[in-house]
Formats: sequence, C-alpha cells, structure tokens
Amino acid sequence: MDNAQAISPVEITMNIIGGKWKPLIIYFLLQRTMRFSELRRAIPIATQRMLTMQLRELEADGIVHREVYAEVPPRVEYSLTESGRSLKDILDTMLAWGMTYLHQHPDLVMRTPEDLQRG
Repeated sequence: MDNAQAISPVEITMNIIGGKWKPLIIYFLLQRTMRFSELRRAIPIATQRMLTMQLRELEADGIVHREVYAEVPPRVEYSLTESGRSLKDILDTMLAWGMTYLHQHPDLVMRTPEDLQRG
C-alpha cells in the first residue's frame, strides 16, 4: 500500500474553491481575464491581502493562470485555466440555488455585480 492520503471528491472540491472569496474570483474570471485592480473593484469587500492570498492558492491549485507582462510598470492579468473553466457548471448551480434561496427569503436583498463594483 502506498502513502496516498484518502480524500473524498467533495473534500477535494471544497479544499480548492472553499475560500471566502474564491467562488467570486472564479465567477468574475469566467466572464473575462482581469487585472488585480479590476478584481479589487469587482469584490471591494475583500481585503487586498485576502484577495492576493486566495488568488495565489487558486494559482497553486491550477485553477487560475497569472500572466506577468514585461512592461513598466509591470502588468499582471489573471485568467482561468482549463480546470478553472470546468468549474462553470458548479458556479452556475450555486447561482441558481442562491437565486431560489433569495426568492424564499424576502428579507434578503440581492446584491448585483454593479453593487459590488460601487462598493
């Protein structure tokens, strides 16, 4: 028997996308390639430190690709890898479930992407 650790598929998924802002990062990168400052504006309630940390984790897990351009000042863009794009169905399901939940709880108000960008 080898030294491989037993882990469930759900646990793997949660380990990779379970961070506080990771699903939103993936959601926005499914729309298009973005620079760090654009992600900051898209998710203003995330601190710069937390956003950086979660982007690094997603990059280490092969979900996000970080492209650094040799310019002055340097330009960095984030996009999803093929593995990252394969999470689209999961995010779409989360979106649908969240919409249903919001409709069942009229005391909650849906925040739109425009609200996030306004801060």
